[in-house]
Amino acid sequence: MSYCTAIGSMQPAERKALHQQYHDHYYGFPLHDDNELFCRLVLEINQAGLSWETILKKEQGFRKAYSNFDIRKVAAYTEADRERLLNDAGIIRNKLKVNAAIENAKTILALQKEFGSFEKWISHHHPLSKEAWIKLFKKTFKFTGGEIVNEFLMSTGYLPGAHAATCPVYKQVLQQKPMWTVTTKRS
Repeated sequence: MSYCTAIGSMQPAERKALHQQYHDHYYGFPLHDDNELFCRLVLEINQAGLSWETILKKEQGFRKAYSNFDIRKVAAYTEADRERLLNDAGIIRNKLKVNAAIENAKTILALQKEFGSFEKWISHHHPLSKEAWIKLFKKTFKFTGGEIVNEFLMSTGYLPGAHAATCPVYKQVLQQKPMWTVTTKRS
């Protein structure tokens, strides 16, 4: 069952509304803001081993804890910040995931310096097969396994599959011209 159809049968209403909001307004839509791309990467990393619902419920806690995903601020976090994050019940308190967020922010700063933005770095490599994307992300970032990379790229419009073709949101996503609809490398 696809995410699109699963939402229809979710209960209670609060749970359904939480997923519906993400599905209808965020999932699969292209992102062009580096901080929001970083946000999605951090959220996908934190979802590993947990339900997406858990992450959606904690999104505001993540935003508060990680300086609204300001890449420069997170990259400058100190050991005291790591300890603060590990004691913050509003997020997932996993040392590997906390460390990955901070180290990945530093990596993104380097990519921004070289490519102009995180988005341009991703676009520079487009299109790749799912397997090639996974290999690239594993080489570049911390805590990025196959499902994390797949969901990150699908949720940000670089890989297809976020919505069923019969889903009304699918047409809205297509109007935004996600990168998966572009088959050649940009120059």
